[in-house]
Amino acid sequence: MYKSINAIILVLLLTGFVSAQSTHKKLRQGDKDYKSGNYSLAEDNYRKAWVEKQNNKGGFNLGNSIYQQQDRYEEAIKQYESLANLSEDPALKSKALYNLGNAHYQQQEFDKSIDAYKNALKLNMQDEDIRKNLMLAMQKLQQQQKQQQQQKKDDKDNEENDEEQQQEQQQQQDQQQPQDQQEPKQQEQEEVRDLSKEEAEQLLKIIEQEEQKVQEKLRKASSSKKKPLKEW
Repeated sequence: MYKSINAIILVLLLTGFVSAQSTHKKLRQGDKDYKSGNYSLAEDNYRKAWVEKQNNKGGFNLGNSIYQQQDRYEEAIKQYESLANLSEDPALKSKALYNLGNAHYQQQEFDKSIDAYKNALKLNMQDEDIRKNLMLAMQKLQQQQKQQQQQKKDDKDNEENDEEQQQEQQQQQDQQQPQDQQEPKQQEQEEVRDLSKEEAEQLLKIIEQEEQKVQEKLRKASSSKKKPLKEW
């Protein structure tokens, strides 16, 4: 009975030793790949080591290998956040938060970057790099906010300008349409005024002459009219 128990314990120990050796080997290979700049291979080895045993070093280096690859900051952020929440080592946690701040910084998420740097600085007040990056992130955030405010102002000005242009165009259209309708009337009025000035007297003279002719004919007709004959 005791021999069976001892055998089981021995098997478990050997299995754990072999597993630890395998994990350690993958971590070492990951370190070599990382130093040589083969971040994709390094990630693969660190990830395998992380699956076998979630140790601090493997998790931290896994995040770094992801961070070094283009446009994968979101994945690195998740890894650093996970490590910062799991780790009880203040030094490692501070490093994870520091790199978390760097990943947010690369994403131009300066407000989140500042929070990460502050939390890292609380765990390691002597770290000069954290202080420098914190100040830089604060400056970038201020610039970003000014740019956003300016952009909002520009957008508002553009909207107001567009509205003014639309109003001006509408006014021009409104003014143009009545003007087109009024021009002929205005011309007609001008023509009437010209006739009354230039030809009114002539028309009156013609009318008077015609009336005189009519009166003259009537007088002649009255004088030449025969008296009626009496009948027998």
